[in-house]
Amino acid sequence: MRLEGSCHCRAVRFRVRSHAPQPYMRCYCSICRKTAGGGGYAINLSGDMRTLEVEGEDEIAVYRAVIDGVESSAQRSFCRRCGSALWLYDPNWPDLVHPFASAIDTALPVPPQRQHVWVESAGPWVEVPQGPNDPHFDGYPDQSIEDWHKARRLWVE
Repeated sequence: MRLEGSCHCRAVRFRVRSHAPQPYMRCYCSICRKTAGGGGYAINLSGDMRTLEVEGEDEIAVYRAVIDGVESSAQRSFCRRCGSALWLYDPNWPDLVHPFASAIDTALPVPPQRQHVWVESAGPWVEVPQGPNDPHFDGYPDQSIEDWHKARRLWVE
């Protein structure tokens, strides 16, 4: 599936192919919550880095969080004009890019389930949904984004 996205001021626009377009995983870690999470969480999708096309590259800035005193290899791209979070890229997984669902302009499919990760980092004001379709994890689940999509027959070729 081809995803198209942009920042709020439209200075940055991008396109990327995704085999895993379901916005099913909500991350409540302090980094996502503070840099991209209007609802107290961020939703990352998965895209094929080789297909990423960007207009307005000069308007992109990158933030690398410090975790336990060490700068993370993960690069969070955002618009330097309006501050919109765009995507996360980590050179440890060079084939993948993780656009934030909030930056996607393409209509996304509604996931059959929402996984909530790093819930112990959720702000006390955040209401984390409870229920059979809302499993919670203190970290990342064992199942990858690809495996989750394939197990539910939601992988898009």
